Amino acid sequence: MLNLRQIHHIAIIGADYQASKHFYCDILGFTLLGEFYREERDSWKADLALQGQYTIELFSFPHPPTRPSHPEACGLRHLAFSVENIDQSVSALTEAGIICEPVRTDPHTGKKFTFFNDPDGLPLELYEA
Repeated sequence: MLNLRQIHHIAIIGADYQASKHFYCDILGFTLLGEFYREERDSWKADLALQGQYTIELFSFPHPPTRPSHPEACGLRHLAFSVENIDQSVSALTEAGIICEPVRTDPHTGKKFTFFNDPDGLPLELYEA
């Protein structure tokens, strides 16, 4: 047994680093802990926190290949964020120009959820806790 303790971080590569940084920090509310340019790779790396918890490493690379990103595609399905009020959260995203799918109800938990995408089409979910 490995005795995994928790998820340490999630790494995301953005095609447009500035647009991705704006999306995750200014729209979703992540805090920029640090930002580093790695000249040997012509790459930016930003460390982002959510509620003080280091969560996302945001990268840029020159000409990254696209990846199919649909909630039902093989591989990582989506990244989900817990929110207290899904209707308020959807309204905030809509005001920022982010399109959300219609809010649905999880038949097993009775909780509301919806999907939306980051600037590169990465499927993200809001789940009302």
